[in-house]
Amino acid sequence: MIVTHNGWSRRLRGPAAVAAGALPALAFPAPALWWFAYVALVPWMLLLRSAPGGRRAAALEGWLGGAGFILAVHHWLLPSLHVFLIPVAALLGVLWIPWALLVRELLGGRPSAGRAAGALVLVPAGWLLSELVRSWQGLGGPWGLLGASQWQVAPALRLASVGGVWLISLLVVAVNCAGVLLVAVPGARVPAVAGLTGCALLTGAVWVWAGRPAESGGLRVAVVQPGPVPDGPDSVERRFTAGERLTRPLAGQRVDLVVWGESSVGEDLSARPDLARRLAALSAEVGAPLLVNVDARRADRPGIYKSAVLVGPGGPTGDRYDKMRLVPFGEYVPARSLLGWATSVGRAAGEDRMRGGAPVVMDLPGQRDGEAVVRLGPLVCFESAFPDMSRRLTRDGASLLIAQSATSTFQESWAPAQHASLAALRAAENGRPMVHATLTGVSVVNGPSGERIGAALPTSARTAQVYEVPLARGSTLYVRFGDWPVSAALAALALYCGAAGGRRLTMPSAPAPEPSSPPARTARG
Repeated sequence: MIVTHNGWSRRLRGPAAVAAGALPALAFPAPALWWFAYVALVPWMLLLRSAPGGRRAAALEGWLGGAGFILAVHHWLLPSLHVFLIPVAALLGVLWIPWALLVRELLGGRPSAGRAAGALVLVPAGWLLSELVRSWQGLGGPWGLLGASQWQVAPALRLASVGGVWLISLLVVAVNCAGVLLVAVPGARVPAVAGLTGCALLTGAVWVWAGRPAESGGLRVAVVQPGPVPDGPDSVERRFTAGERLTRPLAGQRVDLVVWGESSVGEDLSARPDLARRLAALSAEVGAPLLVNVDARRADRPGIYKSAVLVGPGGPTGDRYDKMRLVPFGEYVPARSLLGWATSVGRAAGEDRMRGGAPVVMDLPGQRDGEAVVRLGPLVCFESAFPDMSRRLTRDGASLLIAQSATSTFQESWAPAQHASLAALRAAENGRPMVHATLTGVSVVNGPSGERIGAALPTSARTAQVYEVPLARGSTLYVRFGDWPVSAALAALALYCGAAGGRRLTMPSAPAPEPSSPPARTARG
């Protein structure tokens, strides 16, 4: 009976690892249980530290938990990828194996106070390594970074201004690690409490000394959200017309800029001068330039591009940004010759979109912030998930960050709220306001500290909303020093690996067993 019980418990560990890995998804929108992030990893880590069979079992449970995390955070991709999401999750789950081995090595058994203190640094660093690798655009990008779950917590947003979303992730995992020590290792309660105290002191110090962006003037920005338009041969024209209809009442409201969502214009404006004239007339009527998004085959070069285009009363101003980082499967199929069959399974792109070559900062005609011209930093869709892109725009002089998005394919899922929440992180990191304008919701505006400005436009809204957007000057520590928490985490891991390797080299090897002598023979008389 004991063997049977042990066998069943071992069989249940795999499903338990998947479920435990999925738990942190509850901290993200739509549930948005932000506080749960600080304990969500504890069940998974308790499972890893007790993995029977040592490193091999820990690696397996780390992989399964990572796959569970990816499935839970990205479950809304099922309408597009269908069953293909499962092998994608299995592939990305591999990235959590090194972290799982660290948890097993540093927290397993009865760790000493020194090993427990090391775990409070190295386990968060290992988690950040997995986040860093999967943030590569070819692996799907940095969607669902653990620190992003804290988008509505003011002290966390202040941390983002110092070390980006990466610093928040480090602290969240450190708190989880301390929780494991408190629950499972009574002898390590002193370093656990010291770790929690250190996290609290760091957060308090940043809150007091990091400072808030210095506000300087503001803009009246209108976000136009036309709502879902049913697919059909005339859907492009109906979407354009809906945008026109909602924009016209803005005349007389003294707006400085009107922003339309992603794919709001479905024809290249140089090939359709009639559409360019309609937009120019609309700009003249409203008294403000329009930032639209063209999703079309370009007339001047081969391929389909998604482009932010600024249009004034005289037509397109010449400022255009072509999207650089495309959504895997949604806008291109990686290794299409090998994975092209995905187009017959889900809603993968039938033709790859083309990439732009460089970020673009646009001057906003007629608007100044003191002596400086107000400049716009456009991003398209999930580019708002990449901290480095908005940081580059800020360093290039952007006064206002703008993300044009469309999540209509995932209208009833968690995706629109998850995407909108990223605007708070990017605004706080850069000390610049951010407008997240969508076709179908959720559209939001966040101030320079990441705070929400006005009311969000839910997925049910079909409207144009004007926001008073404060501008800010100065530079955050994150803009100045970049991803230094990532560098610090990698350095800590490198030192640990070097020390561990050195110990193995200097450790005396066990003496070889002496050969056994043959058994003595006795004379028989």
